[in-house]
Amino acid sequence: MPSFGAHAFLWIADWNVEAGNRAIRAAGAAGFDFIEIPLLRPQEFDAKAHKQALADAGLTATGSLVLPNGAHMPDQPQKAKDFLVRALDALAGVGGTYLCGCIAYNLGYLTGSPPTARERQVVIETLVDVAAEAKKRGMTIGLECCNRYETYLYNTLADGRETVLAVRELGADNIELHGDTYHMNIEEEGYYKPIVAAADVLGYMHMSESHRGLVGSGTVNWDEVFRGLKDANFTGPLVLESFAAINPDLQAATKLWRPPNQPSDVLAGEGLKVLRDGAAKAGLL
Repeated sequence: MPSFGAHAFLWIADWNVEAGNRAIRAAGAAGFDFIEIPLLRPQEFDAKAHKQALADAGLTATGSLVLPNGAHMPDQPQKAKDFLVRALDALAGVGGTYLCGCIAYNLGYLTGSPPTARERQVVIETLVDVAAEAKKRGMTIGLECCNRYETYLYNTLADGRETVLAVRELGADNIELHGDTYHMNIEEEGYYKPIVAAADVLGYMHMSESHRGLVGSGTVNWDEVFRGLKDANFTGPLVLESFAAINPDLQAATKLWRPPNQPSDVLAGEGLKVLRDGAAKAGLL
């Protein structure tokens, strides 16, 4: 049965000890099962402080990230790997077992050309190494596909599936595909068919509206999303991803120039209800 999580940016614009623990408390109070922690600066992450806050809130944690400037994996594979290993260690410090997001590219970095076979191969070979490091720590990694305006490397679930399968063929069994309905709304021909076609590798979902605000108030066809997840036999995490606060590190890449027109408590409370009701209606629960 899927679990329900919330991205920390539902409540805060940046992650530090004070803000992070505030988001943890809010996620627990709202009724989520876990919180997704943005590990954009893993070297500054205070695992000890957050581990206690998670325990107090009755939550577990997953982690997500984007590769920083200068660590775009096709160009700087060693720097990318080093960054990801630091993030794995940070997440392990709070007992997290799932690291996902833009683990293969710097968000917002565009070459002006489609991905080359060489770029994809560098990613595959590097993710094999990262998956091995994750496995040492009892962790799984998830590769997210983002829209064409934020990356040229992986845009559709089919794009990501191809690389995940290639990494698995080289011996890594702890890598999955990370889907996101916001990006699917731009790139996919509907929701049902891409989700079902990726069923063999799909392990994590960002449930995000077309405008990044309150789910159910945009153009995402949630009935089709949940029907696809049901027929894909999806049992992984479902993460409510609405951005009530705008992170300065991601603003330019994500083109988030203004906050949504609903406050955090509405985005979280009503958003979780939409997800739970949709999952129940589709028979996922």
